[in-house]
Amino acid sequence: MIPGEYKLAQGTIEANQGLSIETITVENTGDRPIQVGSHYHFFEVNRYLVFDRASAWGRRLNIPAGTAVRFEPGESRTIRLVQFSGQGPWFGANNLTAGCRDKTICIEQAKQQGFI
Repeated sequence: MIPGEYKLAQGTIEANQGLSIETITVENTGDRPIQVGSHYHFFEVNRYLVFDRASAWGRRLNIPAGTAVRFEPGESRTIRLVQFSGQGPWFGANNLTAGCRDKTICIEQAKQQGFI
């Protein structure tokens, strides 16, 4: 074996097997591109991304780890979100959840901070 070499098994690897998937439409209403990483709590993304935020509770983008999706200004696109594994709590940089386990309370916090 060569140092750093990968030896991959035959067959297909299915990511996020058994986890529920939600499909939503997202629009970037801002004037700058917004990029969201693979494991970011989608409920907490930039306020200029407009979508049904409640349906994103406890979910992240259904894309390979280490990748991201970029939303251009004015762009609207359909994405797929996958539920996080585990019981939570989930955190994000906008502090909408702050470890909160109650979806209703976090949705209210998001409304108060102008995210909904």
